[in-house]
Parts: sequence; C-alpha cells; structure tokens
Amino acid sequence: MTSLDKPTEDAQQDSRAVTEAALFEAFGGVRGMVETVLPGLLFVSIFTVNKDLHLSAIAALAVSLLLVVVRLAMRDTVKHAFSGVFGVAFGVVFAMMTGNAKDFYLPGMLYTLGLALAYIVTTLAGVPLIGLILGPVFKENLSWRTRNPGRKKAYAKASWAWGLILLAKCAILFPLYWWADTTQLGWVLVALKIPPFLLAVWLTWVFLAKAPAPIDVFAEMEAAEKAEKAEKAEKAERELGASAAEERGESGPARHRREA
Repeated sequence: MTSLDKPTEDAQQDSRAVTEAALFEAFGGVRGMVETVLPGLLFVSIFTVNKDLHLSAIAALAVSLLLVVVRLAMRDTVKHAFSGVFGVAFGVVFAMMTGNAKDFYLPGMLYTLGLALAYIVTTLAGVPLIGLILGPVFKENLSWRTRNPGRKKAYAKASWAWGLILLAKCAILFPLYWWADTTQLGWVLVALKIPPFLLAVWLTWVFLAKAPAPIDVFAEMEAAEKAEKAEKAEKAERELGASAAEERGESGPARHRREA
C-alpha cells in the first residue's frame, strides 16, 4: 500500500462508526432479525399445540408475506423480508411434499451449511465473502484486495468467524434433524437463530474496527474525473491562446506588406 493509498488516522476513527452503520444495514438490524425468527417461531408454536402441518406451514408463509407487505407499505427495503419469504416457501414445499414437518426446516439448514462453506472456501481463495458483501457498502468495492492488506486480513478473520460459527450451528442442528422430533428441532433452531448471528456480527465489528479505514474508490473516481476535466480545460485554453498568438504574429507582417 502506497502513501497515497494509506488511510488517514481521522478516517480510521470515523470508519468505526461507519462500520457499525454498515453492519446494521447489511444484515438487517433488529427488524431483520425479527423477520428471520418470526415465521419459524410461529410454525413451531402452532405445531407444538395441534401437530397440524398444513396450518403451521400456512401460518408461517402468511406472516412472511405480511412482513413484505408492511415493508412495501412503508417504502422500505424488502430484501430481508423477501429472503424470508423464499426460505419459508421452500420449507413449506419440502414439508408438504414429504409429509414430514421436520422438512420445513431442512432448506434453511442446507442454506446455512452452504453459506458456512462459502465463507471458508472464499477465504481460502483469497477473496473472503464478507469483503465481497461489505465492500460496496463501504464504497471500497474490491480495493481491499490489493491496496489495503490490513483490511483484507480483517475481512479474512471475519469470514473465518462466520464460517466456523455457522458450521458449529449445523453440527448441532443436523443430528437433531435425524434424532429429535419436530418440536424439539424447531425450538432449538429458533433458539439458535439470533445468538450465533450476533456473535458473528460482533466479531466482524471487532476485526473491522481495528483495521485500516476503507479506501473510498468512488471518491477517487470522482476526483480523477474532475482532474481530467480540469486538464482538458487547461489544454484547450493553452491551444486557444497559442492559436490567438499565431494569428497575431501572422497579421503583423501581412499589414506591413499591404502598407508598403
């Protein structure tokens, strides 16, 4: 990283507050967590009481759709609510097809396993997934890969944390899928929705708060564009001045010839 690339100390301090806001935005905050937990909680609550797979599945899907409608009515971002709808819908389809209520949770468990492997594999490949997720949020895109090694290291640590935490969660859930009944699996899954997530987010904040500040590539592009425009304007002004001077130089001799 060159001296031009090195973030200033003030920028590093400001980045801590920016990091908190970015994590809050990227992972949905409190509302996103509620939208993640509520459908599964409703499913297992209803199923625990009456063992009715169809009623439990329909209720979970209905509340997911309601959360999307509420966000649309408030003109808020719907990406977290939509992801919840798709997850619940896949769970409902699986459960209805097999007739096994535990299969309502299987798509989400497989997604968690796949996400854990994605965090680990991308980190081993030198492009940690958390950096790909948060890079655009911090307006640094992929500049951390080559120009900000301290930040790349922090993203790698955070991605390892996410991957290992999610793997640990899977190590608890998959045995329960085979050995426990639907209500036991459901309540454990609900209990494990928020704590591992909060731990991973907290560790991400710790790693990034200690890392160099992000390099704002958008600001750099804007500055480069302004500099290019200024250079073009200066060049045009010089050419115009040279042309005017040439015209003055030619008009003098011509006037003397006419006078002679």
